[in-house]
Amino acid sequence: MAKKARITQSSGNIFADLGLDLPEEHNVKAHLVILITKMIEAQGLTQAQAATAMGLRQPDVSKLLRGRFEGMSLERLLKFVRALGSDIEIKVKPSKPKHEGRILVAA
Repeated sequence: MAKKARITQSSGNIFADLGLDLPEEHNVKAHLVILITKMIEAQGLTQAQAATAMGLRQPDVSKLLRGRFEGMSLERLLKFVRALGSDIEIKVKPSKPKHEGRILVAA
């Protein structure tokens, strides 16, 4: 007889669900990498052209586009967004009572 699979509902942040340290930061970085990927595709850039624009080597762009962003700071990812021609706006507002603040990426 087959075992029943146990289903656990996600918190909405896979990095928190996996128990990683600083899950909000990981989540924001992942969203920024997705945004960077879309920007590169929208501009029709090759990885080599994107590397030149962002001040990276092509193999590093390849890693980034495959979701390998460990070691990349949030500040550095924001620099890449700017290098690809977008403005960045940071908005700080009060969080809901008794809740830790969230970090969101909207594009």
